[in-house]
Amino acid sequence: MPVTVEVAQPGFVTSVEALRLRSWQLGPGQPTLVTDQFTDAEFKLVVDDRADVHVNSKDGRFYLGWFPTGRPGTDGEGWVIAVTGTAKTRGYRMSFDTETPADIVAAAVAQVLATSQSL
Repeated sequence: MPVTVEVAQPGFVTSVEALRLRSWQLGPGQPTLVTDQFTDAEFKLVVDDRADVHVNSKDGRFYLGWFPTGRPGTDGEGWVIAVTGTAKTRGYRMSFDTETPADIVAAAVAQVLATSQSL
């Protein structure tokens, strides 16, 4: 008995409505959306002589850096989020450029903080 297979056309199927232009959030936005997520009880905030902002967890395993004019030695790196690993598990690091909307960085920070646990 022969088997019939329906083959779809390759590529995307779209409509005129789907092709209309969209508006995307652009520009750095308000960095306080990111920095306001941290409390003095658990984190230390330092503003250095270049006006770069550094946030560290009191245990030293979390780091956030905000470099409004770009991190020195990089090509426009504006935000750095890093979590130090343990002896058994590697840590991680992510970065965003200076034009990444603060809302996007704030969402990433919120998720990282939500996954942290007190020991």
